[in-house]
Amino acid sequence: MSKKRRKLGEILYKSGLIDKQSLIETLKTAQESHRRLGETLVELGLVSEDNICKALAHQLGMPYVNLDKHPISKSTMALVPEDVIQKYCVVPLGEKNGRIQLLTNEPLDLDMLDVLRFRLNSEIDCSVGSKTKIRAFIDRNLDDVRSSIDATAAELEEEGHSLEAEIRKAESASEDDEGPIIRLVNLMIDEAVHIGASDIHIEPMSDRIRIRYRVDGVCSQRDSIPKNMQASVMARLKIMSGMDISERRLPQDGRIQREIDKSKIDFRVSALPGYHGESIVLRILEPESINIGIQALGLGDEDHQKFLKIIKRPNGIFLVTGPTGSGKSTTLYSALKELNQPDKKIITAEDPVEYNVTGINQCQVRHDIGLSFEKILRSMLRQAPNIILVGEIRDSQVADIAIQAALTGHLVFSTLHTNDAPSAITRLIDMGVKPFLVASSIQAILAQRLIRKICPACKVLDEHPDPHYLRLLNINPDDIRKYPLYKGAGCTKCGGSGYKGRLGIFEILEMNNEIRELAFARAPASELRKVAVAGGMKTLLMDGRDKVFKGITTPEEVSRHSQAEGLMLE
Repeated sequence: MSKKRRKLGEILYKSGLIDKQSLIETLKTAQESHRRLGETLVELGLVSEDNICKALAHQLGMPYVNLDKHPISKSTMALVPEDVIQKYCVVPLGEKNGRIQLLTNEPLDLDMLDVLRFRLNSEIDCSVGSKTKIRAFIDRNLDDVRSSIDATAAELEEEGHSLEAEIRKAESASEDDEGPIIRLVNLMIDEAVHIGASDIHIEPMSDRIRIRYRVDGVCSQRDSIPKNMQASVMARLKIMSGMDISERRLPQDGRIQREIDKSKIDFRVSALPGYHGESIVLRILEPESINIGIQALGLGDEDHQKFLKIIKRPNGIFLVTGPTGSGKSTTLYSALKELNQPDKKIITAEDPVEYNVTGINQCQVRHDIGLSFEKILRSMLRQAPNIILVGEIRDSQVADIAIQAALTGHLVFSTLHTNDAPSAITRLIDMGVKPFLVASSIQAILAQRLIRKICPACKVLDEHPDPHYLRLLNINPDDIRKYPLYKGAGCTKCGGSGYKGRLGIFEILEMNNEIRELAFARAPASELRKVAVAGGMKTLLMDGRDKVFKGITTPEEVSRHSQAEGLMLE
């Protein structure tokens, strides 16, 4: 009989790290806020993060590692790709008996560990460490695409502007002088737009404020602002985005509109309370991104014609699926602009409204006054629309109304968070939607990812492609002889990364009688996928392979976004 695992609270209490009453109160607080006990204890200052990690390691029977006292060589770091280290916040400790020793703060995240085993093509032994120390170690030792940002910063510096210079000015200014803080925040925003970033992350640490830009889907650290400027910088961003500067305990959302290079750019702003203070993220929304046309998104000729045929149907549901930041909104807005004619009435329910489109009735969800997706949908059906866009199907109530709208003569567009197109059908059924309604209402499902394109300025023939990625994409020597592979050598224009810009990879599942019958019978996603592929569906992986063969991207980049999710080629 296996030994029963002791609970974290019990370990902390028996170790004398917390008294019984404090533990009971914290457990209640954690349950009410739907947070982990360890996180709540650290936030309340009752137990240190290191002690929580030691107790967690003891609970799981894993080693605890203090990175401050554990030197790691560059050769050891090379065991795991940099993008994996950054994305999953893990640090390789070495290799033993063919198994990679990995330091993590999330040893119970089984989904993450499965992805890591697949990406690393190796079994993993976990050790437990402090998330703060792991992230600080990664920041000190990795340097993703910083060279690209530094090149842009150098150009700005030649014109008399520099983020570092503004930080120094702001730090030396008196407390009453708001000018330097305003200039610093403005320069931070302008610089991010100039280098083509999609997000700006302002994240308080224990001793500094970290600034990171996301460029082509990859986060890179730009600079650090002194801790004593935290309150001023956060207050300035809150004022610009219309938030309540006195509220620091609850999440807030806001918007900024700023004219940069004679173009009006919108920024969606989110503030989230954290252990070291509020972190703020600015999502950069460029209106021109929805005017590029549907085919420019990356759809091949065959999928493009299929896409146009589907969106011009009179009724039914068209779902777009994929993770956050995969371009779902851009795809849907491009479809709406294609359909936006004087004889069509289009209404949207969005949370939030990202782009303002002339000729379309757009409604913003406002939970603070009870204006939910469900209420907007019920009301918009009385407005006699031809086409409806629901920002996201989040629960069975919204799904039921959207399906009823589709079955009563409306064309409905929406998004769903699933890994691939067939999984959207099983996800809706799992939500509680009746299988026969799913089968009869859905017309098509499009799954997508954004992959980086090879930089055209430094594109060269890849004479020694990594066999690991070729194997993941099922590319054999005959394929390479027929379709030579390319890569980016790295240059100043791409900041040495070898990539510049992004393009979509897609899979379109068009419903037919056989798939409808399987959906009605609650068939698993794997079976739906087999039938869809047999019926001509090109999977994400297949579409990615085609773009590799066309010299648009690399096998490594495609496998990072499709193979890593377990989308095996059938």
